[in-house]
Amino acid sequence: MDLMDLLKVGGSLIQGNSDDATTGLDVGDIANALGGLLGNSEGGLDLGALVGDLSQNGLGEIVGSWLGNGENAPISMEQITDLLGSEKVAEFASQLGLSEESAAGALADALPQVVDQATSGENSIVEEMLAQVGGAQGAMNMLGKMFS
Repeated sequence: MDLMDLLKVGGSLIQGNSDDATTGLDVGDIANALGGLLGNSEGGLDLGALVGDLSQNGLGEIVGSWLGNGENAPISMEQITDLLGSEKVAEFASQLGLSEESAAGALADALPQVVDQATSGENSIVEEMLAQVGGAQGAMNMLGKMFS
């Protein structure tokens, strides 16, 4: 699955969530806003930084569930705002004409599934993520910090 496909999955999840404010949004617009929010300077998805930020914010068990084969643990709107920063959530909201509350709720609904899909299956972007954290050894170091 390439990056744009993954972002469109996130866009579909946000469009189809329980918030009426997101129902009429264009999936492509949501995908572009997600790319700006979660992307890196090379135009890729910065999962390494995202996973690292989650573990530093005490959310390692939550992100661990997204990376594993079991059920994805939920993340709250407050945790999403803490993770991404209120300015980024506000910018995402502004791009889509949403309230910050709707934006945070949409991201809390979609992010676990987007990370899960990005890191599972044959066409995952795990190799890219491993490269971003310093290979397998960097991942082991990160996991050690998450679960210590």
